[in-house]
Amino acid sequence: MKGVLFINLGSPDSTDPKDVKRYLDEFLMDERVFDFPYWLRSFIVRGIILNTRPKKSAEAYEKIWWDEGSPLIVLSERLKEGVDKFTSIPSALAMRYGNPAIKSGLQALKDQGVTEVLLIPLYPQFAMATTETILVLAEELRQAHFPEMEFTSIPAFYSHPDYVRVLSNSIQRYLQTREWDHLLFSYHGVPERHIRKSDITKSHCKIDGSCCQTPSPAHQFCYRHQCYQTTKQVAEYLGLKPGSYSTSFQSRLGIDPWLKPATNKTIDQMPEQGIKKLAVVTPAFVSDCIETLEEIGIQAKEDFIAHGGEELHVVPCLNDDQDWIKVLGRWIDQWALAEQNA
Repeated sequence: MKGVLFINLGSPDSTDPKDVKRYLDEFLMDERVFDFPYWLRSFIVRGIILNTRPKKSAEAYEKIWWDEGSPLIVLSERLKEGVDKFTSIPSALAMRYGNPAIKSGLQALKDQGVTEVLLIPLYPQFAMATTETILVLAEELRQAHFPEMEFTSIPAFYSHPDYVRVLSNSIQRYLQTREWDHLLFSYHGVPERHIRKSDITKSHCKIDGSCCQTPSPAHQFCYRHQCYQTTKQVAEYLGLKPGSYSTSFQSRLGIDPWLKPATNKTIDQMPEQGIKKLAVVTPAFVSDCIETLEEIGIQAKEDFIAHGGEELHVVPCLNDDQDWIKVLGRWIDQWALAEQNA
């Protein structure tokens, strides 16, 4: 029997600093997120970061928390429920960090008799700290607890025509009644070393402005290339003029080199460039979360206005958009049919 496991990033159980601390510990101690040797990772995370950051992060979560709970969790649940109406394949929802855990999601599918699982990491672009860590943990859990199961994973869909179409249409719908001078595509940042570590050729990725434009097998796992491709294809779909849009990377942590340009610096500089009404879309996320609602929707908006901007419009993520739900349902049915005919 076939089943589907949707997997998103995760969220604290509440805005209590203790829950936030527990969540950040699981997140930052992941060797594919904070990819330092264990002793150094533990010293930095548990010896420094977790002594200061949980309180500040808890305050940020409080600003965007819904009555129903974490926006990321609530929106992911709505997405799953929506897809369930378009396909007969049983599904479950899990988070890489926090609850519901991947193990519980797999157990829920097993309890329904599922033995063939389609893993759907809810990230359009591949990255060590997102898709890879999900697939690695899922395989570890399969070997330890679910040896009877077989896994298939959906590939990164950053340039899939269906995804480009629904993302582009959602942007167009949101902005058609709003005035804007520039559209900024803000993606979650990663350390530059992650790009090089993901380079299967071990020589292509130089992050020099040209390697992402030069065809290479490395692009299959190159987060930077895939982000720029999403921007390019959406811009082409929408017919955006050169200079009316750009790409940046947000959420930097630590002092190591991260992908540039940085979203916060980019936004702060825009008013002096004549951009007074800015629209921001965040295509690294399919569900709104603290990075979109608080970091962009509150912090970035305040900073933009403080630097002379007038309006900052945050385009909602796809969330439970009906067209997006239908696309996922179709992908699932296509997988099930292909497996059946194999």
